[in-house]
Amino acid sequence: MQQPVCLTAMMGLPGAGKTTVARAMAQRDQSVLISVDPIEDAMHRAGIPASHETGLAAYLIAEVIARESLMTGLNVIVDAANYVEPARHMWQALATECAAVLTWVEVVCSDESLHRRRLAARDRGFGPTLEIGWADVTARRDATDPWPAGEPVRHVSIDTACAIEPQLNTRMCGEPFRHRARDPNPSVNRPNTASTMHP
Repeated sequence: MQQPVCLTAMMGLPGAGKTTVARAMAQRDQSVLISVDPIEDAMHRAGIPASHETGLAAYLIAEVIARESLMTGLNVIVDAANYVEPARHMWQALATECAAVLTWVEVVCSDESLHRRRLAARDRGFGPTLEIGWADVTARRDATDPWPAGEPVRHVSIDTACAIEPQLNTRMCGEPFRHRARDPNPSVNRPNTASTMHP
């Protein structure tokens, strides 16, 4: 019996380590890795000014590539922040369309000082629009869309303040479905959102 394809959607604050975790997962499982930020940066380099539309377009392009990969029988990892409900719904709908198993991988950094240093030091080669400061991180946290109460999701949390590989080995194998509820006491290291589907 053929195994279903897997769609893994990352989520978490800027600088928490989503891309690092996504790359480790893709290398381990030989999955297709689709990152939203480089797609939007390519639009900026082509002369298209940064806007709500370029942020949305980056997600839509990622969705098209993910769909084609899943329909080809390849597992996919989407590296994006997924702060807002429209972005989450996009991947949920795509998983249903492609009969894929959807897993949310929430990346946090429980050491705030480490998180701050990473954010300040990172240089991804992107334009300034895609590189934000700590004040933006806290603002995005506060604007996060809550998950619908009692919604069953397959959810894994990875803390990049600790070694990543052991967590992947123990938490990505047969993770059961559970109900995801909004944290009544959110900290700065919980995922957040902007007013658009921007990564």
